[in-house]
Amino acid sequence: MTIEFENPAALFLFLAIPVVYVLRCMKILSRISLPLNLSDWNGGNFKWNGTARTVLYALEKILCACFFVCLVLAYANPVRHKPQKLYASKGASLVFVIDASPSMAAKDIGAVCRLEAAKNAIAALAEANEGAELGLVEMAENAVLLVPPTMDRTLFFSRLNSITVGELGDGTAIGTGLACAVYHLEKTSAPRKSIVLMTDGENNSGTVHPHTAARLALSKNISLYILGIGTKGSVPLEYADPKTHRVYSGYLESNFDAESISKIAAEANGSFFEIESLPSLFQAISSVSKSESVVQSYYMKNQDTFYYAYFLSAAVLFAVLVWIIRRAVLREVL
Repeated sequence: MTIEFENPAALFLFLAIPVVYVLRCMKILSRISLPLNLSDWNGGNFKWNGTARTVLYALEKILCACFFVCLVLAYANPVRHKPQKLYASKGASLVFVIDASPSMAAKDIGAVCRLEAAKNAIAALAEANEGAELGLVEMAENAVLLVPPTMDRTLFFSRLNSITVGELGDGTAIGTGLACAVYHLEKTSAPRKSIVLMTDGENNSGTVHPHTAARLALSKNISLYILGIGTKGSVPLEYADPKTHRVYSGYLESNFDAESISKIAAEANGSFFEIESLPSLFQAISSVSKSESVVQSYYMKNQDTFYYAYFLSAAVLFAVLVWIIRRAVLREVL
């Protein structure tokens, strides 16, 4: 990102400031004033030499300087160039299926809960594949499509960050979540299509068996990556139910079964990663990113933002303030 001036020659007008200052000191250029003495034959002239007048005159000079600076900058027309990478060819299409069941609130992946660790990993993978289409499916008792495959990163991250534990009920509909992802991926024309599933439990809800959904992905030439997030044993858990607002706090007896989840990946000739820590999570994300990278052609284009209107508005504001001080406060005629 760079900032330039469309009319840089206008900046030479700043040289007028020292020139005017020198001329004023040499009394060659003096302020025009018309003295208006209000006095009787025996009285003295009216003078206002208080501190308030001195402060107002100083403020007026500062505002005049600000007016001149803003006016010159507006004339120079500052513009910010923000380079954008525009892809001329299609990249991979990735749909993330993320488990939002209550058990994903367990805190056994670093200092954050399983859901937050999964969301952070998805964000890292999305940033590493900036030319890819991204989609998002949330699952628990049911599965819903939050974002269809799109290049709109703002929409994707907004919906990803809004996912909360328990909002789709209690359960893990792995098969339904995978089937939903396959349905929307098969419609894209991307050269590579992949599903990245992040879950901590076995399928216990939904109407589609996960092995059936995995074989469907294989038949559609869709790669499947499954990240099994969690550890066995007693792990701390705390979350607020989005519907009842009841807070659940305590310990979860985690019976994380990596073997049953890995069998789903095997059905699709996919890859399974067992995640028990943050390093293993980001190592898995790095592996997925390398596997799904697609060489794309692109070109760079600048997105320009012009600021002359802001400086011109500020100059008008300073001019109005100077006029108010001179005419309404100091009661000057000129």
